[in-house]
Amino acid sequence: MRLTSVVGPSRAAITLSAGEERRDNRGGRLMAAGGTADTPVAKIAAEEPWAPLRSAVFRALWIAVLLSNIGTWMQTVGAQWLLVSGPRASVLVALVQTASSLPVLLFALPSGVLAEFLDKRRLLLATQLFQTVVGAVLTVLAAAGALGPTPLLVLTFLLGAGAAVQLPAYQAVIPELVPRAQLPSAAALGSISINLARAVGPAIAGLVISWIGVAAVFAINAVTFLVFTAVLVWWRPEPVDRPLPEAFLSALRAGGRYVRHAPVVRRLMLRLVLFIVPASVLWALLPLIADQRLGIGSGGYGLLLGAVGVGSLLGAVVLPRLRRRWSPTMLLTLASLGYAAALLVVGLVRVPWLVVLVLVPTGVTWIMVLSSLNATVQSFLPRWVRARGLSIYQVVLFGATAGGSALWGLVAGPLGLPVTFVVSAALLLLGGLSGRLLPLLDVRGSDRSEAPGWVDPQLVLDPGDNPGPVLVTVEYTVPDDQLDELLAGLAAVRRIRLRTGAVSWRSYRDAEQPDRVLEQFTVPSWEEHLRQHSGRLTGADQQNLDRVRALSNSPPTVRHLFTV
Repeated sequence: MRLTSVVGPSRAAITLSAGEERRDNRGGRLMAAGGTADTPVAKIAAEEPWAPLRSAVFRALWIAVLLSNIGTWMQTVGAQWLLVSGPRASVLVALVQTASSLPVLLFALPSGVLAEFLDKRRLLLATQLFQTVVGAVLTVLAAAGALGPTPLLVLTFLLGAGAAVQLPAYQAVIPELVPRAQLPSAAALGSISINLARAVGPAIAGLVISWIGVAAVFAINAVTFLVFTAVLVWWRPEPVDRPLPEAFLSALRAGGRYVRHAPVVRRLMLRLVLFIVPASVLWALLPLIADQRLGIGSGGYGLLLGAVGVGSLLGAVVLPRLRRRWSPTMLLTLASLGYAAALLVVGLVRVPWLVVLVLVPTGVTWIMVLSSLNATVQSFLPRWVRARGLSIYQVVLFGATAGGSALWGLVAGPLGLPVTFVVSAALLLLGGLSGRLLPLLDVRGSDRSEAPGWVDPQLVLDPGDNPGPVLVTVEYTVPDDQLDELLAGLAAVRRIRLRTGAVSWRSYRDAEQPDRVLEQFTVPSWEEHLRQHSGRLTGADQQNLDRVRALSNSPPTVRHLFTV
């Protein structure tokens, strides 16, 4: 294989000004605001827990999602209550959570690619209609008395599949509706929606089941999907420029490559797993706690979940204040320790009112963890890979939930509920204390805006005649006293190249001219390299690249070499 060298100009250094991006109520992007977003008053206003609800579209979608979440929890309670008194109850009840979470492992990644390049609103509409049909089938089978464990779990899986397809699209829409400074509050409101639904849905489900039956619960769930559909029909987002379509497998690999070479995202996902796996014991086995240890029936089970929902509301109110006082790592550690203590009480105490009281702070700690991690990953991911990155995040979240639920269901059979809760609390305690060794990486102040496009290289050869991989070299001239600083900077540059499209990267020092350092990386195609040139770099990436280029005595020389 022979290499043909094509020399192009190096990119000029560009200085970016930071500003707060504002958006209108319909989701369209407006001009950047000035520096007042950094003032204390502006920061406090942006962190108000209810600030995102001032956007009409966000408010309507949030209400629709809340109703849908209420329906989902009603459906979950109905499904679990059909199984709670049958044989192998501990395994089957836990499998309801697994069946609803497992589809994310199968469909979230391809859904992230679809959400990146398709119209997100139409994708959401399609998934809502699909879930409406599945909910209607559940209702008919339940009313006919033909809903055994197998069809129940299969249909629950299909509902989870619809949720898995819509999750990346909905999560990626949120940063387009609210300013970046409000993303933590928007994430907290998302957790409030889930936990408020957890408070209201099971309580309503318990009443409906006792008065009418499980079929009515499934019917209400199907209606909530129609409500969400109506809001999506009403919403008319402003046209936005979507990235040029990529080949499906190439786009899928690009999303995985970005996460693999983004230490911030990897650490977030590690902390998520360390919390969710032991914490999922509560959601997997709480029906059995209500039925077997507390003896309070379906209505009491709804009351237990309602206590968690009340706690989530309190957590959303106090979270902005706690976030200003403590670092993200400290928040996560304290929340893990508090949740572990609550698990001990829930698993060992047989006094219903005491368990209800303990579950209120459990809701506070739950929302502290999930909203903090969710907001951080949403605000960190750049627009070009946001849906794909969020789909991977959802895979980790739901994979940990599904695996944890199945694990604790299997453990509870031979060991019993008290021992199971003690073991999970011990794991959660260890995970919380590990924050000193594996802290979250602080990204506050990092410029996540899209950097301006590069100056296109002046090529002599036609890229269309050379469809294979492209080797890019960047040559720096650096004196000995700045070599260590350059090498340290190139470590950051390596991650930038790899997460924006490169499949390999190396650096070399010239043995004959030691002041010459060569950076070399390969991208799969010229089209992929053009995507590196425009749209994939953030302001923080650009600042790192500019710092390295500034160390060179002369402007770095860039060469593009095609395979022949």
